Amino acid sequence: MRVIPSGLADVLVLEPTVHGDARGRLFESYNRRTLANCAGVDVEFVQENQSRSARHVLRGLHYQIGRPQGKLVRVLRGTIFDVAVDIRASSPAFGRWVGSILSDENQRMLWIPPGFAHGFLVLSDSADCLYKVTDYWVPECERGIRWADPDLAIAWPLTDVPVLSSKDQLAPTLRDAEVYP
Repeated sequence: MRVIPSGLADVLVLEPTVHGDARGRLFESYNRRTLANCAGVDVEFVQENQSRSARHVLRGLHYQIGRPQGKLVRVLRGTIFDVAVDIRASSPAFGRWVGSILSDENQRMLWIPPGFAHGFLVLSDSADCLYKVTDYWVPECERGIRWADPDLAIAWPLTDVPVLSSKDQLAPTLRDAEVYP
């Protein structure tokens, strides 16, 4: 596994070793020991989520307050622009974001540790995403930050108006959001 720095010290782009030939390809999508030894990430995942989204769907920016989740995100089919935002008030990188293209072609994954908000934009006709999380989903702890917060100035690669959930349309800016200490 190759670890690629993301621009934020705690967020990592992970590129598995892919073995391929005329028959297709094979790679280890998750190995706890490899993740710990290569990337320094030794966590227990307790839940796995899968989503399917159409082109121009933008999900996020989501997080849980009080029950923070680390996320290991990968794309099974399609292409997304995946974003992590540091929302730890005590962090020198508070309010900074990183984005990475994840696809079924590049097989890259993004490790987003607890203390970050997460969102993605679908760039292909549709995308199936899989993400492992380090804590369970707790609806009353769920929070969001506006995807178009001018203070964050995320450079989403938009080619059309994004498709948002009603919850994401109403999300507050980072200044008004509940964040981690």
